[in-house]
Amino acid sequence: MPIDTIVVFTARSPERIKREGGSQAWVLNPVHARNAKWLVATQNLHNKDHEFSDATEPHGSAFLIGRISGLKRSADEPGDRWLIEIDEYARINIPNAWKWRNPVKYTTVADLGIDPKRLTFQKVHKRTEEPATLQTESAMQWPPATLTIAEAKKALAATFGVKPEAVEISIRG
Repeated sequence: MPIDTIVVFTARSPERIKREGGSQAWVLNPVHARNAKWLVATQNLHNKDHEFSDATEPHGSAFLIGRISGLKRSADEPGDRWLIEIDEYARINIPNAWKWRNPVKYTTVADLGIDPKRLTFQKVHKRTEEPATLQTESAMQWPPATLTIAEAKKALAATFGVKPEAVEISIRG
C-alpha cells in the first residue's frame, strides 16, 4: 500500500495546530511528503519546558488527524523546515501510538488503524501570513519554476537520505 500519511511527534497542542493551519517546523522528504494525504499528530512531552511547547495530550498518543492541503516553508524556522498545512481535522485518541526514533514517520492510515471515513472532520481556519509554498499532490509543481543549486541539493539529499554536501550537480550547455 502506498504511503499516504505523515506522522509527527510534536510538542504543540491541538489548538495551536488548528490555529497555525497545520504542524511545523519539520524537515521532510519531498518525494514522500508530496504524496501524503493525511497528517497524524502525536504528542511529545519531552520538550514541554521549551517556549515553543504548549503540549496538552498524553505523551506518545495520537491526538489529531488532518487532511493535508499543502506544504509551506515554516514561518517559525525558515530554510529547510516545512509547515504541513491541513484544511480539515478530526480529534482522535490512540494511546502509545508513537513508536519511532525520528520525529517524522511516513506510513499509511491503515497501518495506524485509522479509518478516516469513520471520523467527523471540521474545517481549519488558515494563518494569515503566507510563507513560500510547495504544494502537494496535483497542485504541486516540482521542481519549482526557479530553483537554486543549493535548493536542488537539499531536495535531492532528502530524497536519497544523504547530506546536501554529498550531492554533486553538473550543468552542461
